[in-house]
Amino acid sequence: MESKPPVRPSSPSRPGTSRTTRDEPEVKLAPVVEDGLLKVLHAVIHFAVRVLAVLMVLVILWGVADVVYVIYQRLIAEPFMMLTVSDILLIFGSFMAVLIAIEIFINITLYIKHDTLPIKMVIATALMAVARKVIMLDFKDLDPAYTVGIAAVTVSLGLTYWLISYKPQPVKTEER
Repeated sequence: MESKPPVRPSSPSRPGTSRTTRDEPEVKLAPVVEDGLLKVLHAVIHFAVRVLAVLMVLVILWGVADVVYVIYQRLIAEPFMMLTVSDILLIFGSFMAVLIAIEIFINITLYIKHDTLPIKMVIATALMAVARKVIMLDFKDLDPAYTVGIAAVTVSLGLTYWLISYKPQPVKTEER
């Protein structure tokens, strides 16, 4: 078996000298040997996440059935085939709850496929949940501090989503 010469760490560059990444030697680490227990624990977690995905599909189907039932109940109530503003808000709330469940399902499936948590999607889901809460708020009976708190959460989630999504455009220099 051939042994490779040891790789020397690169010396720090001095001010005034420029080194490119091509000049620096490549340092490779030995592969990490996985513990058998960790493999078993990861398999258990992946199984649990798959069970959560199945349960979330059941919740989504139940939510859709609930939306249909709520619309049916509101339409057969007096006055017949008429919806009030509060009925429409209740139906919107039911729709939003199902959409939030779908977003959570998408987060779960992305976690299963890529083994990472999609932070941007999680923030978007949280923003949708707060938007649902805002739509359902009855401002007549609210404490002002609660309204300020909801506003702060909404702004901070929106700002966080924007910061994660932000991709600076390269500055174009004018050609002469």
